[in-house]
Amino acid sequence: MQRVTGVVQHYAWGDPVFIPHLLGVEPDGQPWAELWLGTHPNGPSRLADGTPLADVTGQLPYLLKVLAAGEPLSLQTHPNADQARDGHARGIYPDPNPKPELLCALTPFQALCGVRPVEATLALLDELGIDRLARVVAADGPGAALAGLYRGSIDPLPAIEACVAHADERLEAEWAAKLAARYPGEPSVAATLLLNLVVLEPGQCLRLDAGNLHGYLHGAGIELMGNSDNVIRGGLTVKHVDVDELLAVVDPTPLADPVLAEANAYELPAAGVSLHRIGPGDTHVATGHELAVDLAGSTWYAAPGDEVAPAEVTYIVTR
Repeated sequence: MQRVTGVVQHYAWGDPVFIPHLLGVEPDGQPWAELWLGTHPNGPSRLADGTPLADVTGQLPYLLKVLAAGEPLSLQTHPNADQARDGHARGIYPDPNPKPELLCALTPFQALCGVRPVEATLALLDELGIDRLARVVAADGPGAALAGLYRGSIDPLPAIEACVAHADERLEAEWAAKLAARYPGEPSVAATLLLNLVVLEPGQCLRLDAGNLHGYLHGAGIELMGNSDNVIRGGLTVKHVDVDELLAVVDPTPLADPVLAEANAYELPAAGVSLHRIGPGDTHVATGHELAVDLAGSTWYAAPGDEVAPAEVTYIVTR
């Protein structure tokens, strides 16, 4: 294997210490949100001698990241392959590729992930006394409730006020109240009540396929995704939002259990890759151009045929 140098992204929601500590450098006061490993033009990696990784591998179909969220990210979703091509042609997306994702927690990690099953949502809304939103979910489903919030036919304020009043009783209400303090009156605050709130322990993993409405709230993890930066935001951000495209792309099908069964390998079929976790005593032979990050903060490139025998727990992308 060869050492590879990634690119740090200093987005405002980043944690100022996790990635610096992982890499063994002093924090500088900036938010260190993501460390990118791959060939994406917005953050191309280089080998230790300065050679662009893409000169050796060509354009990789995936992007590997370390993500550290000190503050909540936007509520967002990503297009499938057809939607990405069509949206790119219309000037909506910066590239024509889908962006499926895996997120494996390195610390306790909280996230919103996919639409919660209807009965569980109705129970939550009943507990919080949010009647109007509950009636729409019961009668027409969570997709109609999302559309009503974003189109303005459902006032989000009663749901937000109920969450503020009950913030010490349910984690869902606590997060909605925190988000409302940052983004007063936003429909996306009420929309979080329709989504699964997930608390991951280190080693647990989520897969976010196309159309999954999600938002990372707090924590650090390893992220594997398609080689794309196509994001459609509904809110909880100062960045551009596109409600029309969000509602066209989002998949309101309830997701009963967002957390994947614990394993040493997690597949990301839409990108044709998998994320493997290997440790001391394990060996692995690369079958393609593979990138890896270990928990001592080293980042690696493995060429086809290279043997990987890590001294630390290592996450590696295989094809």
